Amino acid sequence: MNLRRLSLIEAVSIGVLTLMGAIAVASLLLRGSWVVITISLLAMALVSFLMMRYAIDPDRLQARQSERILRLAARTLPFMRQGLAPESAQEVCKLLLPATLANAVAITDQERVVGFAGAEKDSHPIGSPIVTKATLAALQDAEMRVITTPEGIGLPEKTTSLNAAIIVPMILRDEPVGILKFYYRSASKIDETQRAMAEGLGNLLTMQLSLAELDAQRELATQMELKALQAQINPHFLFNTINTIASLIRTNPSRARIMLREFAVFYRRTLEGSQDLITLEQEHLQTLRYLGFEIARFGEERIMLTSDIENGLERVMVPAFVIQPLVENAVGHAMRDDAPLHIEIKAERKGPDVVICVKDDGVGIPKERLPHMLQDTDKAHMGIALKNVDDRLKGYYGGDSGLEVFSELGVGTTVCLTLRNVGELKMESVC
Repeated sequence: MNLRRLSLIEAVSIGVLTLMGAIAVASLLLRGSWVVITISLLAMALVSFLMMRYAIDPDRLQARQSERILRLAARTLPFMRQGLAPESAQEVCKLLLPATLANAVAITDQERVVGFAGAEKDSHPIGSPIVTKATLAALQDAEMRVITTPEGIGLPEKTTSLNAAIIVPMILRDEPVGILKFYYRSASKIDETQRAMAEGLGNLLTMQLSLAELDAQRELATQMELKALQAQINPHFLFNTINTIASLIRTNPSRARIMLREFAVFYRRTLEGSQDLITLEQEHLQTLRYLGFEIARFGEERIMLTSDIENGLERVMVPAFVIQPLVENAVGHAMRDDAPLHIEIKAERKGPDVVICVKDDGVGIPKERLPHMLQDTDKAHMGIALKNVDDRLKGYYGGDSGLEVFSELGVGTTVCLTLRNVGELKMESVC
C-alpha cells in the first residue's frame, strides 16, 4: 500500500468521522430522531475503531518510516559527501535532531566534536576534544552503546541536563572514524524504536561517508593519471618543435620569436597544476597553441583547423587537458600521406548538457578496435589519453558524462565529450 493511498484513506476517514459527528450534534440540538443520533454515534465509533487499527498498521508505519528515512538521506547526502568537516557535520546534526525524540545530536571524528545541535550546545563547542568516556570507549571497541545514566555517559559537568544517550560508531574499513550520538533528558525516551532509528541513521551516515571516500579516491586517481600523462611529454614533439623553431630563425626570424614565446606559454600551461577547472576558452587556446606548432612543422597545406564554439560556452568550466589530447591523437594517428588533414572542434548545447566534438577526415580506426579504445595502453598512449579524459569528465560531471568514439576506416574519426547538466553547474561567474 503506497503512501498516497494511505493518505487518501486517512483523509476520507477523518471526513466521514467529522460528518457523522456533525449529524449527531445537529440531531441533538434540533431534537431530531434518536435513530439518526444512534446511527451517527455507532458510525463514529466504527470509524474511530478502524482509524485506530489503521494507525498501528505495520505496513503504514513502515511506509512512513521509510519515507522519512529516504527524505532524510537525500538531505544529508550532500553534506556527508564532504566528509566529517565541521560545517557539513553541523548541518547534518540540525537535520537529524527533529527526526528523533532526542534532545541533542552530536557527531565527532576520532578526536573532536565536529557537529552538535540541541540542548547543552554551548557546553559542546565545535572543535572541542571528546570528553565523554562512553564516546571514547566506543571509538576503541566499535560497539554501539545505550546509556541510561549521566554517570554512564561520563560528562564532566555534573549539572548537565542530558541523562541518557545512544552512541553509534561510524565504521570505515573496520575502524571507527567517528561517532553519532543522540542525547536524551530522560532514559524513558529510549525505546526500541529510538534504538533502531539511531542505528539505522548511523549506518546511513557511514554509507554516505563511504561515498565521500570513493569520491576522494577517484579524484586523487584521476589527478595522478593527469600528472602521469603530463609527464609523458612526447620527446619527438619536443625535438621536432625545437628543430622547427631553429629552422625558422634562419628563414623567418619574426615568426620564430612568436613561436618561441608560444612554446614557453604552452609548456608552462601543460606542466602547472591542473586540479582546478578552467574555461573552455582557455582549453581551446591551449589546443590552438599545440596545433600551431604542428602546422609550422608539417605546413599549412597539410593540417587545417576550424572551430565552432556556440556563443556563451566559452565560460563553461572544463577539466584542463581534455581537448588537446584529442587533437594530438588526430595529428599523430589520422594523417594521410597523400592528403591534408581537416580537424573540426565543435561545442554546442543540447538541453542542459554541453557536447564538445573533435572530428577529423583522416584514416579512421578499424571497427574491431573501437570497443577497446578506452582501455588501450599501446606505446602511442592514445588509449591512456582517452581513458584519462573519460575518467575526469565522469568525476566532475557525473557517471552519465564521458567520452565516445565514432570512426569509419578510410573516412575519419569523431570523438565527443558529453558534459551533463552544465546549464546548472560549472559556469565561470561574470563580474
